[in-house]
Amino acid sequence: MRPQLLKVSKEIRHSFSVRQDLVPYINNRWHYHQEVELIHFRKGEGTQFVGDSIRHFKNGDVVLVGSGLPHYWRFNDSYFNENEPASADIRVCHFNENFWGEQFLQLPENIKIKNILERAKRGLQITGKTRVVVAEFLDVLLHTEGPHRILLLTQALTAIAECPNLQSLSSIGFKHEMPENENDRINAIYDFSLKNFKRPIQLDEIASVANISPNSFCRYFKSKTSKTFSQFLIEVRVGYACKLLIENKMSIKQLCFESGFNNFTSFHKYFKLITGKSPLSYQKEFIQKQ
Repeated sequence: MRPQLLKVSKEIRHSFSVRQDLVPYINNRWHYHQEVELIHFRKGEGTQFVGDSIRHFKNGDVVLVGSGLPHYWRFNDSYFNENEPASADIRVCHFNENFWGEQFLQLPENIKIKNILERAKRGLQITGKTRVVVAEFLDVLLHTEGPHRILLLTQALTAIAECPNLQSLSSIGFKHEMPENENDRINAIYDFSLKNFKRPIQLDEIASVANISPNSFCRYFKSKTSKTFSQFLIEVRVGYACKLLIENKMSIKQLCFESGFNNFTSFHKYFKLITGKSPLSYQKEFIQKQ
């Protein structure tokens, strides 16, 4: 399944949109848009798809979805009961990354906001007290006009940027886009890996890309990413396999090799280890929620 590109409309007098949805079927499909999305489920439960991440969403959840990242919230069947449908209440804000102007995010005071918008390109689950704070900002935004709207959104993003335990949702492998705040060497490693993960990558080869010795590379990469290069490569391959499963264009055995695994046993093992599901269960769960 290919995600749909949606155009997010906003009123002429506003530079970004904030709305309240009381029905569960607004944009209830696999889609993406250039605007960043900040969403609060005051009332609502179902299955959340952000990139290759699948998890249950519930009352009170707050999620930040970056520009261009496909997503989809499928409400439980009880919300579509004709006789007694469950009630939904969602607050959602859409804004372009540069709606403040081209230079706003370049200001040194705004480095945290710039970085959090970059991290949001994998999707971020807001947790703890920050979730409550951001939900309150969205509530107030619904009924605010003038420059206070911009201040409230800035405060909400600052609170998210300072949240100590944000949860990234989609894997790196699902969206092949490098974080701008990584240094050149990490960028080179990521770029080479994401272009070549479908084939075996030798340690000497990737160390040469980083311009360091093989032994130094292993220590360097783990110090920067908190994981071995092998673990990273497996996550990239599993992330790509998730993308292929969602698109449903080839058999599971075919996409196993297309994703860079050299045998089906290791593919199945690592896929379940990372996602908690077998490839078939992952695909069926996604298809059944359409």
